[in-house]
Amino acid sequence: MIRRLLTLACLSITMGTSCAADKVSSAEVTSAKQPNVLILMFDDMRFDTFSYRGGPVSTPNIDALAQQGTRFDNAMTTTGLCSPSRAAMFTGRWGHKTGLEDNVGLYHSRVSELDVSEGGVIKRAHDAGYEVGYVGKWHLGPQGPALRGADYMWGHEHANERHGRQWTPYVMQEEMANYNQGGRDAKGEKHLYYQTLPGTYETSHTAENVRHGQKMLKDFASKDKPFFSVISFEQPHPPYRVPEPYASMFDPSTLELPLNHLAKRQFKPMSQDDAWWPWHDVEHMTDEDWRKSRSYYYGAIAMIDHAIGEIIQTTKELGVYADLRIIVVGDQGSMLGEHSLYDKGPYAYDELMRMPLIIRDPAQAPRTITKQVSMLDIAPTLGDWMGLKSDGDVDGRSLVNLMQQGDSADQGRVDQALYAYEWYNGGWFGIRALRTPEFKFVWNPGDSRDEFYDLKNDPVELNNLVKNPKYKAQLLEMIALLDAELVRTADPSVVKFRQQMKPYVSGKDGTYQVH
Repeated sequence: MIRRLLTLACLSITMGTSCAADKVSSAEVTSAKQPNVLILMFDDMRFDTFSYRGGPVSTPNIDALAQQGTRFDNAMTTTGLCSPSRAAMFTGRWGHKTGLEDNVGLYHSRVSELDVSEGGVIKRAHDAGYEVGYVGKWHLGPQGPALRGADYMWGHEHANERHGRQWTPYVMQEEMANYNQGGRDAKGEKHLYYQTLPGTYETSHTAENVRHGQKMLKDFASKDKPFFSVISFEQPHPPYRVPEPYASMFDPSTLELPLNHLAKRQFKPMSQDDAWWPWHDVEHMTDEDWRKSRSYYYGAIAMIDHAIGEIIQTTKELGVYADLRIIVVGDQGSMLGEHSLYDKGPYAYDELMRMPLIIRDPAQAPRTITKQVSMLDIAPTLGDWMGLKSDGDVDGRSLVNLMQQGDSADQGRVDQALYAYEWYNGGWFGIRALRTPEFKFVWNPGDSRDEFYDLKNDPVELNNLVKNPKYKAQLLEMIALLDAELVRTADPSVVKFRQQMKPYVSGKDGTYQVH
């Protein structure tokens, strides 16, 4: 087994990456078996609500994992949209390489699945001898895990027909018309935003997910093979629907609201004013509606924490917890009224761009990483952990060095994050954003307005400073950094980017000079 691990780790990787064996920890090399890995994935889960981050929701089970593992406090998704971010996580590649830059299977979607040739970590784990399981939301096309060799699947997507009809929100359209005419649902609620579900936690879809995840873990623990398991939850994706006691756990009238809550958007791209999904029309929302939506979201986070506790308890009872490597991750954030926005759309605000990421490796001391890391970094990290054969070039970078030695370990890692928003359900935007700890530059090629934010003095991104002459030097530096990252990732949009940046810069042929 040790020879097999080293052979797999030393296979040549493109783009000039060093031999993976150099990155495999001594604990892995001396181990007689490949590590078991569990990913707990959540849908539209913000980075800022947990108690370990000083947030308003008590999350003891998530906090325990954060205390035992590595906290990545500045983790960024690749795209604020479910399918593209998930494709990036499982492959380690940008959408212009995988062909997946939009949601799949929904109204106006251009594609119906992540191409099966993009096997990602699921196929790589299967090929490396892992028992592979996937429970819950996939959103990369019907039967996707099975087509990549998974041994255990549960969830409606995993049995759906491939290349079927797109789902179109006609019913939502009718319900929105009712809200706009002053109507409400039962109990005076608006179930496209918040709703008290009948029953209890035990009758919820979240609990059902947990039960099937527990069943998968019990099945895998009984076998003499390493396992790679994903339990993927649809919570806390809007609308925020939870049973009691979570529905009334937080008093809407006492919630602290951020400075950009319902802020009027001034000098922002026009696309932010449009409703790209029926519930993006929020003119009917009252102050109480917004507060209840937020309170129900917080309730969903509390319910998720309970679900994680049940899963962790199961791994302990099965005797696999001590050596289990765990990743807790959200695919992207979500808007709860910041900038008067709900859900997600074609923009790059931190509430959408940032995501929670905790990685537990029992062989590593707990620590907090403040450097920005990307959703793309998860696949190469799994490759290092599990000794997986490369399946092509990778845009992300393994997080193992940071986990072992902290922020100062990886001197070659520039503290920046790239973000893209190419499509939204068939609508093209082509957005690219670069974030550093101090600034964020957002290129909106389909609009005449780009965005530039001073994150130190305006962390809630109210003031677009792209035309402020006081920030010219910083803007040019950010443009140059974004250009370099587009080149590094072989992004074909770099040609258009250089053309559109000419009004900002001096120099020829896309060379930027800071004055």
